[in-house]
Amino acid sequence: MSNGKIIGVAIATLIIGIAIGFVIPTDSGIEQTTPQSVQTESVDYGIDKITIGFIPSEKADELSPKAESLAEFLESEFDGKVEVDIVVPSNYETIIEGLRFGHIHAAFMDTGPGWIAHDRANAEIVMAEVKKGKVGYYATVWQRADSNYSSIDEAIGNKVAFTSITGSSGFIRPIGTLVDRGLITVEGDDIVALKQALDDSFEYHAFGGGYKAALELLLNGSVEMAFGSDIAPEKYLTIEQQAQLKKVDTLGLVPSHVFVVSDDLSSYTKQHLVDSMVKLNHQDNNQILKDVYGADALLPTTAEMHIGDFGQYLDLLPGIEQATFDKKNYDAPK
Repeated sequence: MSNGKIIGVAIATLIIGIAIGFVIPTDSGIEQTTPQSVQTESVDYGIDKITIGFIPSEKADELSPKAESLAEFLESEFDGKVEVDIVVPSNYETIIEGLRFGHIHAAFMDTGPGWIAHDRANAEIVMAEVKKGKVGYYATVWQRADSNYSSIDEAIGNKVAFTSITGSSGFIRPIGTLVDRGLITVEGDDIVALKQALDDSFEYHAFGGGYKAALELLLNGSVEMAFGSDIAPEKYLTIEQQAQLKKVDTLGLVPSHVFVVSDDLSSYTKQHLVDSMVKLNHQDNNQILKDVYGADALLPTTAEMHIGDFGQYLDLLPGIEQATFDKKNYDAPK
């Protein structure tokens, strides 16, 4: 073997030896050493169990298996040191009060309740759902194709349909807009005053209970306008039904679902939970996220960045917090 090759092999061996810890260069030459095992410090998350709440649903049995898959994923991310429980309640009071008093540590929430949890329970909005590259959808006023309304202002004194009293695009944004414009006045500071304002402002109003139901009230002639999202007709109606509708007005962006965390969690545990949730965006884990609410990804954010001006519409509607807590009692058709 030539001297050049011998030197080359020696240098390569030295580099490998340094990399794996068998040899180290010193002033007096090269000394051999024994590899030392790396001691990993045991992580203390400061908690044995994390409880995660999900958007209230009367069909908890359908969501629970999908939520359990998420819980199992998170338990693995916490190296089995933290148990992850899920809660799918029938009302938001359970979640908001749970966040406030430390019984629930994180939750998926609609925009409105998320803002209330941020304001009342000091919960931190840390992530937003992304669907088809968007972190929201547009609140839209719909009419039948043979009508000629051009502004939400023309809803005053008319027959209208809402989705639900806690619906972001189907109630909060449109009514908040009308209150902001001075077209609706709420005389009082509770849900009774808000309901009275609705009675005084419209010839007739109904809570359909969802996007499809509200649009169907419009299609069958029960109302002249229906409030909801820009994508609701495409998602819930047939092609023939869609052709019978057109837009009156587009009111603005409604933020998507949020993921909030309790102020009870330590900063380290909170950050580890957020980092773990971000991993749901990875291809290997993404189906777990999609199965829950159909989101494509979760985007780290803050209350100010994501909800922003939408919070002002919530603040304009007295009693909306009470209605959020007991949604079922306020959504019956009127």
